[in-house]
Amino acid sequence: MSTHPTSETVLRGVGVGAGRVIGPVRRMPHPITSPTEGAPLPEGTTVESETHRLGEAAQAVAANLRARSASASGDAAAVLKATALMAGDRTLLKAASKLVATGTSAESAIWEAAEAVALQLEALGGYMAERATDVLDVRARIVAELRGIPAPGIPEADEPFVLCAEDLAPADTAALDPARVLALVTSEGGPQSHTAIIARSMGLPAVVAAPETVGLQDGTQVFVDGSAGVVIINPGPEEEAAAAAYEQRTPLPDFDGTGTTADGHRVPLLANVGGGADARAAAEAGAEGVGLLRTEFCFLGRDKEPGHEQQVSAYREVFDAFPGQKVVVRTLDAGADKPLPFLTDSTEPNPALGVRGYRTDVSVPGVLERQLAAIAEAASGSTAEVWVMAPMISTPAEANDFAGLCAAAGLRIPGVMVEVPSAAVLARSVLAGVRFASIGTNDLTQYAMAADRQLAPLAALNDPWQPAVLHLVRYTVDGGAQAGDVPVGVCGEAAADPALAVVLVGLGVATLSMNRRALSQVSAVLRTVTLERARELAQLALDAPSAAEAKERVRAELPDLERFGL
Repeated sequence: MSTHPTSETVLRGVGVGAGRVIGPVRRMPHPITSPTEGAPLPEGTTVESETHRLGEAAQAVAANLRARSASASGDAAAVLKATALMAGDRTLLKAASKLVATGTSAESAIWEAAEAVALQLEALGGYMAERATDVLDVRARIVAELRGIPAPGIPEADEPFVLCAEDLAPADTAALDPARVLALVTSEGGPQSHTAIIARSMGLPAVVAAPETVGLQDGTQVFVDGSAGVVIINPGPEEEAAAAAYEQRTPLPDFDGTGTTADGHRVPLLANVGGGADARAAAEAGAEGVGLLRTEFCFLGRDKEPGHEQQVSAYREVFDAFPGQKVVVRTLDAGADKPLPFLTDSTEPNPALGVRGYRTDVSVPGVLERQLAAIAEAASGSTAEVWVMAPMISTPAEANDFAGLCAAAGLRIPGVMVEVPSAAVLARSVLAGVRFASIGTNDLTQYAMAADRQLAPLAALNDPWQPAVLHLVRYTVDGGAQAGDVPVGVCGEAAADPALAVVLVGLGVATLSMNRRALSQVSAVLRTVTLERARELAQLALDAPSAAEAKERVRAELPDLERFGL
């Protein structure tokens, strides 16, 4: 877009989900603050009236959740039903009522009673420990009802809206309905934040790391351009035309299961998955295999290592979704934002640079070998072609050691994740002892730019379009070729950006792995360019002085992005 009404109306951030829409703002309610511990009954109330008020609040919350579950589906409906049951739980209300009887306010009573129940559930472990989160969610909702303020979570509205927040936590997205939410706008976060990943997976326009949006009020009409990374208050005719053009965009063709450039150069398009259900959905979407199986799904939320048979069953479920096709398994990537009590040290001062990924095998030996044994057994009972890679490999010695562990387990195709800049710079030596590499652009960008990917002030640095990151991709591909034609794929979020996917192919990347919703987008855009043209666009990006300039240069040469509304 060439002009804007006034400079004051334009709020800038980082675009992470393509699309141009106009709608009213609805803000995420602020988290519920805890009441004063042991607060007395409000003046003018009695034990009876306060107990009655508590019961009515709980009933109102339960009724609201049941109504929402009736109009939801799948996982969202299940989450809402479970939370509604918890809101009407007699044990919880009885415990809170006992505290009210001692002269404690309803807010303080339900807060303390829920805290005690949650601690009991966590002590039980397993499934019951997971229910502790439901109790705390119900607690916040009942306190909000008692205070007469909006409940936490996605707001409700009679018309579709632009959801604005500081950032979205994973739990906030359980009831996120793309039919109601037009776009996501956050003042915090970054290109690899949870909000950004959710926006891409749901196909929602999104702008993150836009600090000025914290002042947007409910009802304000805004234009959101997820490609340009701008939010415009009180949009005019130009923005209305852009939104209308997006509404009339050419529908993306379904992915036919064959990734290719316009001149027939094959680029297999694979899926990133986190379990059996995820893998089956990816197979239905036409994915040509799995480029990243996040095995953490087997380990997270546990206080001890899962058993052999448990792991075998979980992995085989994924392998069986892709008979005869490639499935790339990433061994346990614990640490940093995925701590495990039996494996990682929560007291590390800088866990992102600490004992994570492959490095845990040094501090807690045995877990990796047992995981490889389970992967091998699961693979032996499946026709899938199983490849295995280790995360956080930094040196040739680590790569060789991992290849040896795979050989001992009977796994024939070992590989490494390239996330640490040293692995990219020394790619020829690192890849000499393995069969393949996969670049994790999320972490490679974070480490190359020394920018925590969750910090909004560093969002501009933490962008996979950074020319420095693209040069590291080139180094890795060249190193793979020198090491004996070792193929290099990309499984980071960068592969899901259609324009950046073209650049990656131009840099020599062999395969692209992404969330299943991005398959049709990436496939459609790849089919508009020849391999030679992709190489020319890759050079444009490499020569750019900044991430923003690299992105702008490449997008300007891909007119079909506009046609598809990307």
